[in-house]
Amino acid sequence: MDLNADLGEEITDDAALLGVVTSANVACGYHAGSAAIMRAVCEQAVAAGVAVGAQVSYDDRARFGRVALDVEPDVLREQVADQVGLLAGIARAAGTRVTYVKPHGALYHRTLDDAAQAAAVLAGSVTDDGALPVLGMPGVLLDLARDGGRRTVLEGFPDRGYTPAGRLVPRSEPGAVLDDDALVAARAVTLATRGSGALVAGGERDGEHGNGQDATGRGGDGRGGDVRGGVAPGRPVGRAVESVCVHGDHPGAVARARRVRAALEAAGLDLRPFAPPSAVDGRTGRTG
Repeated sequence: MDLNADLGEEITDDAALLGVVTSANVACGYHAGSAAIMRAVCEQAVAAGVAVGAQVSYDDRARFGRVALDVEPDVLREQVADQVGLLAGIARAAGTRVTYVKPHGALYHRTLDDAAQAAAVLAGSVTDDGALPVLGMPGVLLDLARDGGRRTVLEGFPDRGYTPAGRLVPRSEPGAVLDDDALVAARAVTLATRGSGALVAGGERDGEHGNGQDATGRGGDGRGGDVRGGVAPGRPVGRAVESVCVHGDHPGAVARARRVRAALEAAGLDLRPFAPPSAVDGRTGRTG
């Protein structure tokens, strides 16, 4: 089981989070971050044995990449390639490599349904090591990646509310963000063992009882399946996720991440990167 977090966004304690997570989604400068910050995160990730992933975004620092933009696919492809290429070079110099890609914010949600933008993200996320694995939720981006022979990795968000359609509750709506650390840790275990379908239980919607579970406090039966395997588009997934995401953009993020990790380990889950880093010779660029 993997535990990932967004890093390099200038709003959290990157060094402390790198001591907890197994994969780091590194901001590549378009919504946050800088080359210097990327370098520091990559160097710390090497020391901590944490995998480095490119967290690509719309070119929109003013709004932190959280507003959907109508960008031409060719332009978006080049923007993604620019972000991935920059981080890949920095990672290589630090002694590691970029091992996956994950869209950020509005681009993450847009590519759940927009085939043109999803295809642009995939076309731009290729390094000298090949096409990067894709981390995300069920949707068009993962479907296209799988169809193209790329590895896809399903993730879940224990600190976010889910709709009956299996999507995240918009941040502007009640129940979107959960702030009970014990609850978030318990939901992480549910996602890692049963999938998001268990968070929409017995017809109850996430947040109706303030805890993302049913009125009894238990999860649901997690009906569903693989991202595509017999599940209607947008439905909650019964298959356990391969990675749990903890957000670092709030006070107490590190303490919550530690609690989530402890809960996952207590449930018998072995935490490790889904795309392990390989040592890289910064002079030659060759993996060890």
